Amino acid sequence: MWARLCAIFGCVLMVLSGGALVTGQVVLARYAGAVETKDLFGNETATGTQEKVSDIKGAQNILLVGIDPRTDTQTPLSDSIIVVHIPADMKQAFLFSVPRDLVVDIPSFDKTGFRGGRSKINAAMGYGSAIGGGKHDPVQGFDLLAKTVEQLTGIKEFDAGAIINFGGFKKIVDAMDGVTMKIDQNVKSEHLQPNGKPRPRYARCADNTCDHPYYGPQAEYKVGTYHLQGWQALDYVRQRYGLPKSDYDRQRHQQQFIKAMASQALSKDVISNPAKLDKVLKAAGDALIFDGNGHGVVDWGFALKNVRSDDMTSIKLPGRSLIVNGKYQGEALDDSAAEFFRAVSEDRVPTFLFAHPEYINKNT
Repeated sequence: MWARLCAIFGCVLMVLSGGALVTGQVVLARYAGAVETKDLFGNETATGTQEKVSDIKGAQNILLVGIDPRTDTQTPLSDSIIVVHIPADMKQAFLFSVPRDLVVDIPSFDKTGFRGGRSKINAAMGYGSAIGGGKHDPVQGFDLLAKTVEQLTGIKEFDAGAIINFGGFKKIVDAMDGVTMKIDQNVKSEHLQPNGKPRPRYARCADNTCDHPYYGPQAEYKVGTYHLQGWQALDYVRQRYGLPKSDYDRQRHQQQFIKAMASQALSKDVISNPAKLDKVLKAAGDALIFDGNGHGVVDWGFALKNVRSDDMTSIKLPGRSLIVNGKYQGEALDDSAAEFFRAVSEDRVPTFLFAHPEYINKNT
């Protein structure tokens, strides 16, 4: 849960600093100023400022979207879509990933003239991102993606959201001197060599039409617990080709990484080391664009101060591939997912999980 993970650094520092309030305020101000805040949900008023939608209390739902770095002339795609549900007591967090290839109804969007249609959900950000002149804005695209996920899940509206640049992941991990995490299955990298450099591409694949355009030696990740460098952690959680359950395995790995990163970021090795903490804060600030619906990232940090990495429960949504005439069309969720979404919108996820323990991802 990136918003909480990034925001909580300053709050934890204040708690552990023995009441050094002045120092804490300086660090909080420095961090809050480093985070880019934009209107991701289209809530700006006529004056161009964002009003607080509600107080940070009661059940909360946060939408986190991971994207690859792209130029403003490239259509942004949401490669990772994670919803974080916080129950009303704010002592737990439930994370579930929406498959990027899930076929859904995408609503119309007046800002781009998109009339709505049925497509893979990771295209929603692209349909909402066009700003004219052949340019695209992922912030505007986030608005349509959020509306699409709200329509899918029945969540009335999200309480906060963030766009996370995958390149920023690497900077955060490197600032922490790596991250220790469990690897639960053998994985070969589609993209990188064992030394971390990009694998060469076949000349015939220069037009990006090949499914597997790379050749040469591959970085490998073996079953076990390892301390990964930034490039290794990012590469591992991006892989899906060659995995038995493809994107569903990748979703699990991303959730494992979130918990491992949260645990290490809040460890004494980071928060009691001023130089390292400062590097981590700066890297985290550079990694995301945040919208707290009128509340700053530090406000959210205080509101979620009781949620630790051990309080995060990962959810796996059951699904299947859609094959038509032998061709892959995308993914579909099991019918029981509708009941899970109702439990989220009605804030009764623990009750649902008691009846459906198979939804709990026990490998995180």
